[in-house]
Amino acid sequence: MRYPRFNRREETSDQNLRGVAISLDELMRLQFLASGFSFLPRQPVHSVLNGRHASRLRGRGINFEELRGYLPGDDIRGIDWKITARAGKPHVRIFNEERDRPVWLLVDQRASMFFGSHSNMKSVTAAEAAALAAWRALDGGDRVGALVFNDEQLVEFPPQRSRAQVARILAAVSNMTHALVKAGPRAADSSMINRALEHLGRRLKHDALVCLIGDGLGLDESSRRLVTGISAHNDVLGVFIFDPLEQELPEGGRLSFADVRGQLEMDLARSREREAFKTDFEQRASWLQGLAQQHAIPILTLNTTEPVAAQVRAQLGGTRRARR
Repeated sequence: MRYPRFNRREETSDQNLRGVAISLDELMRLQFLASGFSFLPRQPVHSVLNGRHASRLRGRGINFEELRGYLPGDDIRGIDWKITARAGKPHVRIFNEERDRPVWLLVDQRASMFFGSHSNMKSVTAAEAAALAAWRALDGGDRVGALVFNDEQLVEFPPQRSRAQVARILAAVSNMTHALVKAGPRAADSSMINRALEHLGRRLKHDALVCLIGDGLGLDESSRRLVTGISAHNDVLGVFIFDPLEQELPEGGRLSFADVRGQLEMDLARSREREAFKTDFEQRASWLQGLAQQHAIPILTLNTTEPVAAQVRAQLGGTRRARR
């Protein structure tokens, strides 16, 4: 796939780079918008990608604590009828919710994410989505970890429950959005997504929440196998970042692009070229739709033109006072 070439700007202040890159301060301030949505189990999810379905996100795990005699006020649904029959008096099983769980963010900042037609680059929308997820998880008492990657490196942050940890993750994300500006147009490494998934799979144990945030470039059958393995013992939430221009190119005129061969131009009057560009987007969307249906994985679709927090609330639901 080819991506529109954006001229590198001489000014490098955060104000002049608004929507093209994002500062750590901006990502830190998103803490105050990380409300109104929840990762609770069976949360309805509405996505333009795969319609409306029930999320299978299970939330925190439940640990068995003890088996004891029934006491007034105990929930009768906890009665163990087999033990009750043998003992001759009611016994109940007591369970405790786990205190926390690890939340892993897999954040794509490859060259393909340096694309945007209106408000944000996809890289900035992904950064904001990662920040909202991190702040929401921390507010819910969970540990936050991340794998942030671009075309050259993958940076790991083991899960911790602290504001400082979130700041470290968001600093890495912010730095990578700025690195994309400095690097300019180039080809994305499609193999990095599987390298990141393999790395994550080696780190995961069980009962984690994994948020996969990116544009889906490079997803293939190996990716499907890796995500299937991850989802067997963990919750997975996909966050598909796209720009409306990827869905439908305008007719007429010329548009500058860059790919592995260098700078190119597309004649938008040619319907064949517009269709090829649209087909690439549809293939990635179809891959994610199939994965969602096969493994009941909820997929959020976030476009680059609307406020990210509003899109997340609309798809994960709940009021501003909703809690994890």
